[in-house]
Amino acid sequence: MLEQMTARLDFHANALLLRSQRQQVIASNIANADTPGYIARDFDFAAALKNVAGGAARADVSLTSAGHMHLGTQSAHNPKLAYTVQTQPSQDGNSVDLDRERASFVDNSVRYESTLRFINSNVKTMLSAITGQ
Repeated sequence: MLEQMTARLDFHANALLLRSQRQQVIASNIANADTPGYIARDFDFAAALKNVAGGAARADVSLTSAGHMHLGTQSAHNPKLAYTVQTQPSQDGNSVDLDRERASFVDNSVRYESTLRFINSNVKTMLSAITGQ
């Protein structure tokens, strides 16, 4: 029963970790906006979250032979980074679009805060159910 109560919190905790990592990647892009030859990086948040959520169900799978395939090689702590598509060509080869990066930064910040609020409300709901209030 405890697993059922904490499963939703585990999902949102993983989402929070991924949001934090994405914030760092976006901040790195913004910090390197003037670095010649820098190519902006990002990762697909939805795919990374889906992989983490699916990875929890496969946690009991173990490799018993060297020929077995690895499942869930990507974790919440190591999402697969990709290069972003360059929208504004520049002379120095830098692919950072500051407007897009700033918008992504703000969007990710708002979503991070909403995930925190959701976790907080879930904890408050569980506490009120436990205490009978």
